[in-house]
Amino acid sequence: MAEDYPVRILAIETSCDETAAAVVENGRKLISNVVASQIDIHKQYGGVFPEVASRQHVLAISTVIEEAMRKAHMSIKDFDALAVTRGPGLAGSLVVGMNAAKGLALASDLPIIGVNHLEAHIYSAWLYPEDEKEIPSPPEFPAIALLVSGGHSEIVLIRSHLHYERLGGTLDDAAGEAFDKVARLIGLSYPGGPSIQKAALLGNSSRFYFPRSRMEGSWDFSFSGVKTAVLRTVREIEKESGSLPVADLAASFQAAVVDVLFEKTMLAARATDAKSIIIAGGVSANQLLRDTFTNQKIFPLFIPRLAYCTDNAAMVGAAAWQRFNNKLFDDLDMDVFPTWPLTRISL
Repeated sequence: MAEDYPVRILAIETSCDETAAAVVENGRKLISNVVASQIDIHKQYGGVFPEVASRQHVLAISTVIEEAMRKAHMSIKDFDALAVTRGPGLAGSLVVGMNAAKGLALASDLPIIGVNHLEAHIYSAWLYPEDEKEIPSPPEFPAIALLVSGGHSEIVLIRSHLHYERLGGTLDDAAGEAFDKVARLIGLSYPGGPSIQKAALLGNSSRFYFPRSRMEGSWDFSFSGVKTAVLRTVREIEKESGSLPVADLAASFQAAVVDVLFEKTMLAARATDAKSIIIAGGVSANQLLRDTFTNQKIFPLFIPRLAYCTDNAAMVGAAAWQRFNNKLFDDLDMDVFPTWPLTRISL
């Protein structure tokens, strides 16, 4: 078994607008982690501009990979495998990382592993830094994972490693997408998650009551209603020629989204007799969401460190180790999957 000796994987992530590379040992110990962000570039567009993102990946990929190896004090001969995000994501961005990984695999004769981006987010909960004095315990199965990001909001039942069952997901906007859109409505900058969180610190979350779409009888989410409610409120305030209470709007909206995410996840955990809850994805960096789940004492909670919440390559290496351990390698002719449901990759 791979866990009997140190397996070191060089991982690459380019699914959206972060160019990242990392070195991970045995799926948990993070040796190095390098991320080149494009946020400042895309702010002018109010969101990720795909063509710009792919060009920036081309410019940054070699430097990022070299920096990850330098920080790990390793060369290509020190690795046991290469891992790369295969999807879901922006096609042009994915291709850059895929081609870089294939080139390294061809030159080094190392096995290559294509990783699902959503699966990688789940395994970010297993990561810990190399200098950690006490190794944290991993999540126990069955586990309920709440995946919340700019493109995804899903509740997933994990029965064991690499066995996933999607219980529900968003029927319209993902949670992160709703944060971005509402931020624009109330005059805050992109990305919306951090902007709304910062504004909400000075706001009254009880000033406005925005609807909680609970989608009774399912594990699905819908955030279009709360987004529309914010829009109507903003228009009413503007019609009265009043200045927007941005902080109160941000706090009230944030509370509505977090309430639904928390309630649905807790219900799913109870219904499946889960032994742990995992919160992952970019929105898992939201402090109110983290505090709300931390305050419940029913289920052991696993939330990645803030550095591992947004897109990074460390989580790709963590997920890849599970596939390495089961000898699930890919061929050099594999292609990217811009749309790739998590449940289609189970063993």
